[in-house]
Amino acid sequence: MRLLAISGSLRRGSYNSALLNAAAAGLPSDVEFVVWRGLADIPAFNEDLDTVPPAVAALRREIARSDAVLFATPEYNASVPGALKNALDWVSRPFATNVLRNKTVAVIGASEGLFGAVWAQAELRKVLGVIGAHVDARELLVGEAREAFTADMRLRDPHAAARLRAIVSDLTHRTACRAA
Repeated sequence: MRLLAISGSLRRGSYNSALLNAAAAGLPSDVEFVVWRGLADIPAFNEDLDTVPPAVAALRREIARSDAVLFATPEYNASVPGALKNALDWVSRPFATNVLRNKTVAVIGASEGLFGAVWAQAELRKVLGVIGAHVDARELLVGEAREAFTADMRLRDPHAAARLRAIVSDLTHRTACRAA
């Protein structure tokens, strides 16, 4: 099984990228965990372009090659970061046959605010559902992220770490069941 992980943050010391690293730590050896790091290379969505930009083609290939996708999103202005939403606009075309259609996905998130990117996660789940993905409705809210992680970017709260493991385990299990 191949699990693609996408962080909605472009920041080098991203708490959402740290969440993805934490998600990878507990996976069984038969799960290939791939972190996609090309979000900053995606140009602004423009359906008038004659050809698909190379970074968009690369993202579409990575999603198509994967059995499931795990998104980690920060929250900006009570919503999904623009770069992540832009990337999803690109991969949602052509709409009827887009690479996220029928793909099993989960959304987690961290923010420096108190509420752990709750609105961004809800918005992202909505967008992914409209695109046609099979979206896990659960959320992992890691608020006050500056204090939620240790110096080596591990989750301090054992309950949050357990919830993350459960979400990722269920994501891989549901994906395997759908494939069978």
